Parts: sequence; structure tokens; C-alpha cells
Amino acid sequence: MNIYFQKSNQRCFGTFPLRGKELRASVLTAAEVGYRAFDTAQMYQNEAETGDALAETGLPRDELCITTKVENDNFSADRFLTSVETSLKALKTDYVDVLLLHWPPAGGDVRPSLELLQQAHDRQLTRNIGVSNYTVQMMREATRIADAPIVTNQVEFHPLLNQDKLLAGSTETNIPLSSYCSVARGEVFKHAIFSEIGSGYGKSAAQIVLRWILQKGVTINTMSTKPENIQANFDVMDFTLSSVDMARIDAMTGTNYRIVGKDLVPWAPDWD
Repeated sequence: MNIYFQKSNQRCFGTFPLRGKELRASVLTAAEVGYRAFDTAQMYQNEAETGDALAETGLPRDELCITTKVENDNFSADRFLTSVETSLKALKTDYVDVLLLHWPPAGGDVRPSLELLQQAHDRQLTRNIGVSNYTVQMMREATRIADAPIVTNQVEFHPLLNQDKLLAGSTETNIPLSSYCSVARGEVFKHAIFSEIGSGYGKSAAQIVLRWILQKGVTINTMSTKPENIQANFDVMDFTLSSVDMARIDAMTGTNYRIVGKDLVPWAPDWD
């Protein structure tokens, strides 16, 4: 089962780096627009504010798909489950729909944290488990270690970065990918091709980028504080990019513009 595709309808609203009134307003707008999947993390330090905003929406819990992530500082046996319970209290829920490991451990041994993640699932603290920022080899190891299905590997994914190896690994391991930095933190807007293609569909450059990601079989995570952009990011299901336009955008992955590298995150793995 792919909880992202089935329950979130392939679109998730991300909350990083939002806090305070800005977070509340954005989450409420996203819920009004139609988002039902929301993504947060211990590292974002906004789980409680996200929980408050989700409660304020008045949406039934079973309509929501809530994802949070365990930060590496909590990957020890004496801290992992306690940290998840703290996250649940902050989010005002008895469980999350998806619990992710935010990063691979610095030393590269994924087994201990995956076994703890499995324990969280066994204790029904989460309905589903997943990972983030895993390499293909780590994805292979995860399928061997965890008893529960790994429902996603959340990774940097946008048209300015070639992630063909990860896509192949996703097919091999049956671990779907989900995107972060879906518009490359605005870098895509420096390339005219996306708005040029958009003009043929009556869509914006951002909508073209997000639709390309979806057609690659990857779930999208987007964040905005502007109501018009929140709406536009959601409205990407009513058109399909042609194979010609998909190929044109595919060619842009040769740009190899990576946002999250070791310069930003020293413990990042050696990317595929």
C-alpha cells in the first residue's frame, strides 16, 4: 500500500520552515483548498503549531494523512520511542499516518534506527513507516530489515537534478519516492522552458514542474504562504504533459543542481 498515493491524492503540504501565525494561516488555507496530507518533523520544531492548526481545521482525523520524521539525535534506544510519543502529543493525535527516519545515521549503519522504527509501528504509534534521504543501497537494506512495508523515501526531487538512479531503485525495491524541494526553492523559475511549456497548457511554470514530478511517479510535497500559490500547487491534476514535453523537461535534469549536499548537511550520505 502506498499511503501517499491512496490517502493524500499524491499531494502533501509541507510545513518547513513555517512557524507561528504564518504556519497557522498556511495550514488552514491548504486545508480549505483541499489538502489532506501534511508533513512536519521533529527537526522543524513546529509539530505543536502544526497540531494546533490541524485541530482548528475541524477535519475528522481519518481524513488527514499526517507525516512526521524522527531526527537523528533521537536514534538511540532510550530516546526513539519517547520522542515519537512526544511528537504525537504535540500533534494532538494518537498516531501518525507515516513516520519517517529524517536522515540516515551519520555512520551509515541503517539497521538500528530501522529496527526502532519498526517498534514504533508495532506499538501502533504510526500506521506506516518510511525513510528520507536514503540511497538505493540503503533502500535495499531497509526492505530486508523492516517487517512493515517502507511506504516512501522522501528525497530532493525536481527537474534540475538527475535522480534516475533513485527512480530505478524505487522500482527495484518497491519503495515509492516523494519529493521535497519540488521547485528547487525557486531555482526552476530561472529557466524559461517551464513557463514556455506552461503557456501551452494554461498553467504556470510551478504547475508544470509539479506535474512533471507526478508523471515520474513521485508524490509531491509543496509549501507556500501565499493563498494563490497554495491553490495553484494543488491544481495539478487536471492536465497531462505530453511525452514530448516530458522529454524536454527530462533533459533539464542534466543541470544537476542539488540543494541539499554535504555543505548544507554534513552527515548527508554519498548521493547516488
